[in-house]
Amino acid sequence: MRVTIERLGHLGDGIAAGPVYVPRALPGEVVEGELQGDTLAVPKIVTAAPERVAAPCPHYAACGGCALQHATDDFVAGWKVGVVEAALAGQGISTLFRPISTSPARSRRRAALAGRRTKKGVLVGFHGRASQTVVAVPECRLLDPAILAAVPALEEIVAAGASRKGELTLTVTRAEGGPDVAVTGGKPLDGALHLALGRIAEARGLSRLTWDGETVALRLPPVQRFGAARVVPPPGAFLQATDAGEAALLAAVTEAVGDARRVADLFAGCGTFALPLSARAEVHAVEGEAAMLAALDRGWRAATGLKRVTTETRDLFRRPLLPAELTGFDAVVIDPPRAGAEAQVAELARADVPVIAMVSCNPVTFSRDARRLVEAGYSLDWVQVVDQFRWSAHVEIASRFTRASR
Repeated sequence: MRVTIERLGHLGDGIAAGPVYVPRALPGEVVEGELQGDTLAVPKIVTAAPERVAAPCPHYAACGGCALQHATDDFVAGWKVGVVEAALAGQGISTLFRPISTSPARSRRRAALAGRRTKKGVLVGFHGRASQTVVAVPECRLLDPAILAAVPALEEIVAAGASRKGELTLTVTRAEGGPDVAVTGGKPLDGALHLALGRIAEARGLSRLTWDGETVALRLPPVQRFGAARVVPPPGAFLQATDAGEAALLAAVTEAVGDARRVADLFAGCGTFALPLSARAEVHAVEGEAAMLAALDRGWRAATGLKRVTTETRDLFRRPLLPAELTGFDAVVIDPPRAGAEAQVAELARADVPVIAMVSCNPVTFSRDARRLVEAGYSLDWVQVVDQFRWSAHVEIASRFTRASR
C-alpha cells in the first residue's frame, strides 16, 4: 500500500487518509508498506520530506526512547508549538506564544530504564519501539553522561536482584552525591540481597539505592538544588527532566508572579518553584505527598536568606483550595499532573487571585483548564512552550493568567 502523510498524530507518528498510521513518517512524505490493521508495517520512504534528517543516535532504529530524531530541530519545535496552539484554538483561545525553549542533547538527568537477566548476562536500556524488548543504549544522545556512567552499576543490580523472567524498572536521577537509583519489580529483599546491593552501591559510588521503596544503601545524601535550598527528595520523587527545562519553566513562573508578596504553590512537589520564589515572597506550598513536602520543608529550614514557607499536605483533586482560602494571595502557581486540575481550577475561577502561573505537561487538559479561567474573566497573557523531552512527543507549557479584582 502506498500513502501520503498528511499530518503527525499526538505520539509523533505520521497519519495518512483512512486514517492510516505510519511510524516515523513526516507530513508530505510518500510511504509504502504492508497494511496491518490501521498501521503501515515496516514502512519504506518513497519520497522524503525536506525536513527529514539522519538520526543522530545509532540506537534510533531499534530503541523506543525517542520518536522524532528523523526530523530537523526546527520542524519538531514548530510542531510542538503547533500542538499547543491547536489545543487552545479548539477551546476558542488565542494568545501570544513566546519562542520555544528546547533542552540540549545529552541532558536528561532522570530516566526510567528497564533491566532483564538473559542467558548471556543482563540487559539494561530502553524498551524497543512498541515492544517489551530491552535495547542497550551505550551511545544514547538523550541521557546525561552521569546517567550513562551509572549503567555498569545498574547491570550489577540486575544480575543480583532480577528474577529469571521478571523485569526491573531502574529510575536513575543525577544527584550531587552520585546517581540516585530507585528499583522496582525485583526479588524479595532478604539479608543476602540487601548485603549485595549495599556493596554495589558503595563500590559504584551511588548516593542512594532503594528497593521497592526501602532504602538499602545511603552513601551520601542525593541532593538537588532549588534556588538557595538543598533538598533530598524521597526515592523516585518527581523532578523536572533537565536542568535547562527546569530553568526555563522557573524563569517563566518567576516572571508571571512578578512582585507578588504572598504566593500559593499548588502541586508543589519538593519545591521546584516554591523554594526559588521564597527568595522574595512568602510561599504556601500545597502537595498531596507528605514525603515530598517534608523534603521541601527540611530544605527551606536549612537554607538562609529565604522568606517564610509554609506547607500543607492536601489532595487537591478531592479537596481543592476554596476561594476563601485563596484570599490574600497575590499569585498562585499551579503545576498539576497530566490529568490537569479541573476541580482546583473551578475554585480558582471563583476566586479573586490577581495572577495565576500555570504549568502543564498536557496541552489538552491545559486548554480545558484555560478555558474555564478565561470564561471566568481571566486573560491568558502568554504561553511559553518548553521542550525538555527532546525528540519525544511530550511538551511542557508555562503561562500567565491575569485578572482585575472583582
